[in-house]
Amino acid sequence: MPSNPVTPWEWGLFAVLVLGMIIIDLRSHRGTHAESRKAAYLWSVAWIAMGLGFGGFVAWRHGGVAAQEYLGAYLIEKSLSLDNLFVFLVIFSSLGVPEDHQRRVLFWGILGALVFRGLFILVGLEALEHWHWVVYVFGALLLVAAWRVARAPHGQETGDNKLVTWLTRRLPVTRHAPDRAFFTRTKEGWRATTLFVALAAIELSDVAFAVDSVPAALSVSRNLFVVYTSNVFAILGLRALYIALASSAHELRYLRFGLAAVLAFAALKMLLSEWLEVPPLPSVAVIVVCIGTAVGFSLRARHRDAHGGGPPGEARA
Repeated sequence: MPSNPVTPWEWGLFAVLVLGMIIIDLRSHRGTHAESRKAAYLWSVAWIAMGLGFGGFVAWRHGGVAAQEYLGAYLIEKSLSLDNLFVFLVIFSSLGVPEDHQRRVLFWGILGALVFRGLFILVGLEALEHWHWVVYVFGALLLVAAWRVARAPHGQETGDNKLVTWLTRRLPVTRHAPDRAFFTRTKEGWRATTLFVALAAIELSDVAFAVDSVPAALSVSRNLFVVYTSNVFAILGLRALYIALASSAHELRYLRFGLAAVLAFAALKMLLSEWLEVPPLPSVAVIVVCIGTAVGFSLRARHRDAHGGGPPGEARA
């Protein structure tokens, strides 16, 4: 049964839901106090529930295939966005951004990411619509990304230390950030604060991530509504997820292999799409197995290390 065309009121409903959640998020985190990990876990659950619930709406309006595509694109973006946690850790630690200032940077950084993702998705869909050979370009980019992620040292999947250094050398920066401001006036004139440097680094890093994640999502669906809404709901929960997992993200030592496997699978789907079509539901299963296996091995290694098992060299993998 063919899917119903996406109507303006569906886009409107999506916008209202997202805007409402953002307003509630902002109002519930007023002030400068740091957010507790318990609250961050609750907000992570809320964002995941909202994202999966919207998938139910997609199923109601556009059928089971569209819903499976939505879930596949959502899981790809959610799993690849876990890599962003390491980026945030590196950026904030290298700049010495206090914990109670990090939420403000993440909030604006994630809002900026929504705009960039929308632009990347539109450009990607237009390119695929007009030039079939773009499929092979996207597939090649995903294979390179899979290789890069798999070979990167744990917790250093990106070169964000270099990016922060490059920005601080080229911007007039002060370490003083009154009232969590992005810019402040000093005796030498207006200066960017370390919060602005962190925000710029996060935005530039997301552009690099979009080069990987957008083609991966487009390997599951070519529907603008499905791809963009799934990306938005996956990204919007990143702030809470970072606060919840920042202290333990380094323990997911094998996550990069799961992410590499997801990227390689998306690459093969792109490259072989002319001869082999993988339905959305098996794609979802492959993503779940790749990430679930990586997380499972990571947790097993953490448990082994905690009880003194395994060779010392393996504990530092």
